[in-house]
Amino acid sequence: MDKTISAHPSAIIDEGCSIGAGTKIWHFSHIMHNCVIGENCNLGQNVVVSPEVRLGNNVKVQNNVSIYTGVVCEDDVFLGPSMVFTNVINPRSAVNRKSEYKKTYVRKGASIGANATIICGIEIGAFAFIAAGAVVTKDVPPYALVIGNPARQRGWISEYGQKLQFDASGLAICSESLEKYQLRNGVVSKVTHG
Repeated sequence: MDKTISAHPSAIIDEGCSIGAGTKIWHFSHIMHNCVIGENCNLGQNVVVSPEVRLGNNVKVQNNVSIYTGVVCEDDVFLGPSMVFTNVINPRSAVNRKSEYKKTYVRKGASIGANATIICGIEIGAFAFIAAGAVVTKDVPPYALVIGNPARQRGWISEYGQKLQFDASGLAICSESLEKYQLRNGVVSKVTHG
């Protein structure tokens, strides 16, 4: 194993994985064949990463999370304790649906709270924030804050995780970073000039 990777002796890492430098894998975790894990990731206790999963750089996976085939997480994603992904819409024990796995995309910087459930086949936009316990059944726009079961959008959130309050002209300032954001036609973007 690459000396720049830290894995607890109880972790199982199958052949054929690609794991980036600086990644840490904790107790009782299982990294399955043909998955790709980026640099400087942290996978907590009792984490399962199934075959063909893709995790970008600096992904934080808290304890008791299973990341099933079909899931792609971009850089800087946070997966809270015991959150759940699915990969089949209508699972049945006696029916093999491995050919029906649906892709789920978690874009850069998105956070998923503890005990949230993400139904397969959707996209969670960049820097979106999924509240603890939410059940997400449809796409989530970038910078959106979603809460509840089923999850509903309840506002917008900055890249620092602060709620954004837009003025009449559609501008908001993050209370922590002081970065500016614009809301136009239901889409939030960070203002990179002025």
